[in-house]
Parts: sequence; structure tokens; C-alpha cells
Amino acid sequence: MNKFSVLTASVLSALMLSSVSAAPVTTEGTGVGKHGDIAVAVTFDNGKITKIDVVQNKENKVLAQKVFTELKDNVVRTNSVEIDGIAGATFSSKGFLDAVKAAADKAGVKLAAKPADTKKADSAMAQNQTYDVVVIGAGGAGFAAAVEAKSKGANVVLLEKMPTVGGNSLISGAEMNVAGSWVQKNLNINDDTPERFAEDTLKGGDFKGDPEIVKVMTVNALPTAEWLKNTVGVQFEDDNVFQFGGHSRKRALIPHGHTGTEFITKFSALADKMGIPVITNMKAEELIKDKDGRVVGVKAVSAGKDYTFNAKGGVVLATGGFGANAEMVKKYNPSIDERFKTTDAPGTTGEALYMAERAGGQLVNMGYIQTYPICDPISGVIELIADARFDGAILVNQEGKRFVEELERRDVISKAILDQPGAYAYVLWNDNIGKISNTVKIHDTEYDAFTKQGIMHTADTLKEAAEFFKIDPAALQATVDRVNKFAKDGKDLDFNHRAGLKDLSTGKYYIIKAVPSTHHTMGGLKINTKAEVLDSNGKPIPGLFAAGEVTGTTHGTNRLGGNAYTDIMVFGRIAGAGAAAQAK
Repeated sequence: MNKFSVLTASVLSALMLSSVSAAPVTTEGTGVGKHGDIAVAVTFDNGKITKIDVVQNKENKVLAQKVFTELKDNVVRTNSVEIDGIAGATFSSKGFLDAVKAAADKAGVKLAAKPADTKKADSAMAQNQTYDVVVIGAGGAGFAAAVEAKSKGANVVLLEKMPTVGGNSLISGAEMNVAGSWVQKNLNINDDTPERFAEDTLKGGDFKGDPEIVKVMTVNALPTAEWLKNTVGVQFEDDNVFQFGGHSRKRALIPHGHTGTEFITKFSALADKMGIPVITNMKAEELIKDKDGRVVGVKAVSAGKDYTFNAKGGVVLATGGFGANAEMVKKYNPSIDERFKTTDAPGTTGEALYMAERAGGQLVNMGYIQTYPICDPISGVIELIADARFDGAILVNQEGKRFVEELERRDVISKAILDQPGAYAYVLWNDNIGKISNTVKIHDTEYDAFTKQGIMHTADTLKEAAEFFKIDPAALQATVDRVNKFAKDGKDLDFNHRAGLKDLSTGKYYIIKAVPSTHHTMGGLKINTKAEVLDSNGKPIPGLFAAGEVTGTTHGTNRLGGNAYTDIMVFGRIAGAGAAAQAK
């Protein structure tokens, strides 16, 4: 072979190797999200990401939607994982970015450092827009208001300051109290009435709630639930209802999946079908009033750009409470201090309350702030898996003793837990109780996460359950023996369990550690039965409506479990209809 042939062969060989190394390659990577592993398949071409496929995830499909769309697009565009995640979906964002990095490491690709700008160019959205009804806050109350207003013929827009919709309504257990429901009839619960429901609600809030507001909520609960089922498409379990603490009857409808995802996904689909624009990342800053004092629109900001949304009929505030604003919580209730985490969505920070106050709205009951008693000691979120408490699970302290009725009001249970050694408690149940509501099966991602974190344990014997958390086995056995006797006799001589205790004599056993977290702010804007916001003189502010946790007249000192969804849906519809009527 001559020198030319050797050179040519070398060049051809190099070209072939170059061609092979430059060919696109796809590798997989895994990261840990909020609800388990997130696995991605990433395609690289010459060191650049060209495609990302999410091949496995158990994340909340609403909350994580923009993680797998907007964040994914930004990763591809910047070729970097050193970028901001989606606000409100922190754990899902981190899991996704970690998965992409793992895939890059496997492929031997070095990704870019943190880019200077990860935001896409602003869309050509008009900065001044006019609608009949402007709804602020895309949670349950906001969607209910927007859909109802649209059904009345109004032109509606829905604004949301967070990148994703849903707020607290999405991450809630989403049970909804209704008296006289079809599910109660299925279960032969035939003696419940709106009047009994109202009595429980008023009593549960120490009679500080507005009786007229409560009456509207309880009377309209059934038709609103039927509207949710038949018009919105929400599916409820037909063979079970919860009895939350403070209620005299089992009356809480349970959505499929036992979370607000069932509501928000159905509302989102219906809003899209009805042509209701839902604009995220749009933060309302100021209400606009005309010379006559009527609210006629809102000024908002998105990505540093100012927008004006004019409202011919009215503005509906459905922005939620302020449970995620620790400084604001402590301001109004100093006893709920730095010791408390929160169950609330990160957008629940209360600025809209001050915005409405500047427009003349009256704030009431601001110091009435509820903690939820059964929450994760690490993150503060509600332990939905421990909803077995509503079907007979018991609460014990570190000494293995019961210390409160398990179906008491949330504030009473929270205080009782804080009075125990270590200011925590355990929820204990067995398979017989678990089969009623299937919380372990339904909340399987919680089960896995809490077990890995060491705050939950599954045991074949009561002794094993006790020893895992260093509880005296003999003391716990004595407590369970006493519970079993009360279950057999039909009377709880210690705490008068209102639904009757269940037998715990056989395993398997489930036990989880729990602490109280800030959960619901009962105070807010004063409204009337038409959902109109009232001024300091008790007069309606024309054009301004409010619904849900942003209001402060329904629950009094304490909100009973299952009443939030009833409140937001009933008054969301009333607010939307009222604003639409004023546009005509």
C-alpha cells in the first residue's frame, strides 16, 4: 500500500469514527419527584439535547403539567438543567431536572452552565383587554365562578398568579359535605338535612359564622354537588362518605382519587371546551374603580409587563387565604408561630386581601386560623393516607395512650397533640379499618414516601408497630384492648367516639407519626349571601364579588372538615352568576 493509500485510508477511518460519534444517542435517567421516580429518555446530538421523553412518573398531572411542557422546553432550548423550576411544583421540577442530568452523565454529555435568561419571549397578548367578568384565582372557587358566569352568557377570563392552576383545591382531599345526597341514600342515611348540617357548622365555629351565609351554603350544597356530577363531570364514590370531626352525620362526598385533582382536571377541560381563557403567571395587583366607586377591572403584572383587564359586570376574587404566608399568619395569630409548617399551596399568600381592602373591602375574623392535626412532620403536608381516622383509626401519644376523641374538631385535636410529649402523635389502624376507605391503596405514593422517610411503618403485630417508634408495647396493647372492648360494647367510655370505635385485635397494622400544620384561614373579606364584598359600613361594593377562603364570614372560629369544598363551590357559582348578571 503506497503512502497516498495509507493517508486516504486514515482519513476515511477518521471520517467514519467522526460520523459514528456525531450520531444522535438516547439515554435514560431517573430522579425522585414528589410522588416517586421520574424517568426520562433524552436524545443528544453533538452534545446538545434535542428531545426529552418522560417515560415514567406518578406526579400530580395538573401540578406537574408545566414541568413536563414548559420546563422541558426550557431545558431543551438552553441545553441546561441549571434553571429555575416551576413555582408550586418544586419537588416535581427537581426530580425532572435530576433525571435529565442523570441521562446526560450516562451519555457523557456536559450540559451548559446556568443560562442568563431561561424565559421565553412574551407572547403578543394585548395589554388592555375587556370582558364581562374577570375572575382572579384558578382554584375551585375561581373555576366554579368562571364556568357559571360563562353558562349565563358572559364573556369571562380567569387569571392565576401561579404557573399552574388549582391552588389548595388541587392538593386538598376534596371531600365535600352535602346533606341528603344520593350516596347517603345508597347507605341508608336518611335523616340528614341542610338544617342539621347548618347546626353542626355553626356549632363547630363557636357560633361566630354568619347564620345566613351558612344557610345558603347548606341548602345549596346538594344542587351544587349534582351540578358538579352532571355538568362538570366530577365522579364521586357511590358507596362511601366520610364523617369529619364535628359533624353529627356521615355526609362528605368523596371524589375519585380522594384529591382535588378530580375536580380541577374536569374544570380545566370544561373551561377549555367553553372557551374560557385561563391565563397563568398573571398576578393581580390593584382593583380599578370608576368615579362612582364601582369596581370595573383589575391591573395585573406578568413577567414584568403591565396588563389591564376591564370588567363590564364585575370582578370575582377567588384567591384563597394566607396560610402559606407565615409572617401574615403570625401577625393575626401570634400563637401560630415558627414551629408550624403549612399544608397550603405556595400561592396562598393573601395579597389579594389587602388589594380588596384598599378598594374598600372589610376584613373580618382574621385571627381565626386553623391548623390541621394530622400532617407530615417533615414537609407539613396533610397525611391523606391517615384519613383512615374517619373510619376508626385511633390517635395515641408516645406513651401509647389515647388522649382525645379522634373525630373532634380540628382545632381541638391540634391543641391536644401539641400538649402531648414531643408535640406529636401517631395514627394507628389495621387492615379491617383500612378496607373501608382503602387509603393505603389509593394513596400508594404517600405510603411509599412516608415509609421510606421512616415516619410510617407497617407491621404484622402490634408489638412490632410499637417497637418501631419506641412506644412501650405493653402500654399500646392495653390501649388497644380497651378500644376493642369499647368497640364490642358500642360505647367509648374514655372519649365518647361519636361514630363508634372499631376492633383492632388483628393485624396487619399501620402506624404513622403526625403533627399539626397551618391549614385554613377562616378570616377574610366580609360578603353577603349574594357573594358581594361589603365595605366597612356593611354596604356592597358594586362590581366586586368574592368566594372561598378569601372570604371570612362562613366558618367562624373553626372550619369543619369537608366544608371548604362546599363553601367554594356554592359561593363560586353564586359569585359568577352575580357578576354575569351585572354585565347585562
